[in-house]
Amino acid sequence: VLAALGVILGAFGAHALRGRLDAGMLATWHSAVDYQFWHALGLLALTAVAAEGRVAGTIALWSFVVGIVIFCGSLYAIALGAPRGFGMLTPIGGLAFIAGWIALVDAFRRSAGR
Repeated sequence: VLAALGVILGAFGAHALRGRLDAGMLATWHSAVDYQFWHALGLLALTAVAAEGRVAGTIALWSFVVGIVIFCGSLYAIALGAPRGFGMLTPIGGLAFIAGWIALVDAFRRSAGR
């Protein structure tokens, strides 16, 4: 669902927002779409270890979801004209992404060591 939403938001940015946002804000929008899509793929990778019920997999899942909501959400909001203060949220989402990738690697490592 998050990957499909990424495609929809990417198309929305390319078609509906072109001409309404300046180049910098359009680039911000597309950065949010890129991050959302890559992390949706990371969530898909979690299916390889989901049956294990690993704590690391659960941490990765929620870290990616929180990262998408906070990181991408703050960039979408900024691109659409939200106060610049929203930019203070972006690094929090970035930290969630980092935690998610570390947890995903740990989940795969533990899964391989069955």
